[in-house]
Amino acid sequence: MTASSASRQLTSSLGPPGRQHTWRRLRRHLVGWAFISPWVFGFLGLTLYPFFMSIFYSFTFYQLGRPPQFIGFENFHTMFVLEPKFWISLGVTFRYTFVVVPLTVVQGVLVAILLNQDVKGIPFFRTAFYIPGMVSGVGWILLWILILGKGGALNSALALLGIEGPSYLIEQAWALRALMLMTLFTVGSSMLITLAALQGVPKEQYEAVEIDGGNFWDKFWHVTIPQISPAIFYNLVMGIIGTFQTWQQGFLMTEGGPRNATLFYGLYLYYNAFQYNKMGYACALAWVMFVIILAFTGLNFLGAKFWVYYEGGSAA
Repeated sequence: MTASSASRQLTSSLGPPGRQHTWRRLRRHLVGWAFISPWVFGFLGLTLYPFFMSIFYSFTFYQLGRPPQFIGFENFHTMFVLEPKFWISLGVTFRYTFVVVPLTVVQGVLVAILLNQDVKGIPFFRTAFYIPGMVSGVGWILLWILILGKGGALNSALALLGIEGPSYLIEQAWALRALMLMTLFTVGSSMLITLAALQGVPKEQYEAVEIDGGNFWDKFWHVTIPQISPAIFYNLVMGIIGTFQTWQQGFLMTEGGPRNATLFYGLYLYYNAFQYNKMGYACALAWVMFVIILAFTGLNFLGAKFWVYYEGGSAA
């Protein structure tokens, strides 16, 4: 048997050319789906299914190990009307967010400008400012417990100056402020993004301002800020989303106290879910927080077109 006849026999056994082409395409699709199947199953089972089930559980009285009982809008009625801690936790979270986010954004811009200078040893300073942002949440919190405790490093330093520091994590007036202060030291990520934006600002624009007789502030307000406004906008949006979900600091450092002064919304949700086993109520809390974050994110995007500058045009 010749090679050509053997090839024709093999081709005829596989079927007509159209069927062969369809089989090859199907095989490529099957191989592709096989490679992404871990992500697909993870997305369906760990993201999409919990997402929709949480909507259902928010309208139920649900405890782990027991079947859910449908109760309609009772969880939301309890939340808005009967449970004062809901409003307390929401107020704490709003105060924390509206202080920390603006300060973090401004601080990130100022530090990035300082670290954008062409001076000797600048890589060391960039690394030093970025490292705190790389420390894990629990490790960072434990470090600040040592700093802010009654006999901690901060009060020890103040004692050398003859100043008696307060109990930052115990006194109601200081607890939330102490957590705000701690967060301001994690400016590394915001600084890095802003620094990358600064290094992309065309130098020709600064030269044009100098030719027109402009000074440092003219360059800052009319060149630097517009050019890095997308980075500022990103840090603003991500900062709001992140701070609204804060709970670890309150849980590990103060347990929500003293007198609910650090009872963040996320911590209140955590307590209801895993301490009181009120999963249905916790799901309702989660969806309220989702709507709040969605609303603030939407407002940021609506306002972005008035102040965020893009090379291709204004923000949509």
